[in-house]
Amino acid sequence: MYEVELKVEATHDAVRERLSTLAADHLGSVEQVDTYYDAPHRDFAETDEALRLRRETDRETGETTTKVTYKGPLVESASKTREEFETAVDDDESMAGVLDGLGFDPAAVVEKDREFYAVDGYTVTLDAVADLGEFVEVERETEKSEIEDVREGAVTLLRELGLDPDEQIRTSYLGLLLENSCE
Repeated sequence: MYEVELKVEATHDAVRERLSTLAADHLGSVEQVDTYYDAPHRDFAETDEALRLRRETDRETGETTTKVTYKGPLVESASKTREEFETAVDDDESMAGVLDGLGFDPAAVVEKDREFYAVDGYTVTLDAVADLGEFVEVERETEKSEIEDVREGAVTLLRELGLDPDEQIRTSYLGLLLENSCE
């Protein structure tokens, strides 16, 4: 499965108003703490891959879940589309121990508050990322054969939200944080 994602920097208040106008369904709010890992056998920065352990806490219920995710390299230049594999794990500390035992070292942590909305088959996410600011992501999972159509739909939705798809940011939050730490 492929994830087509478009991300722009944007203040959330105006986007929330547009989401209301579009009759978007609010799906919930979470706090996420993502730990990214370096591999012992290749440089993920060079291969454009990522391995992440995500601890997520639901803002309404307080329930916490953990998932491990592998993100493959970007597959096109027009969006942040990549192959992605994700699965839940019962115990984040044990999973971190497995990764450590295999030689994967924690590289960085990204903390964010997220609000999720559903609009026309897409997920719109309002992200407040620690040390970076506010962003809006429009994404949808698809088969490889439908990437272009799904991307064009995401572009249309960004415009309906009053955002400029030409201001898309293809760099991950991890990459943006690492860029900021080098300045």
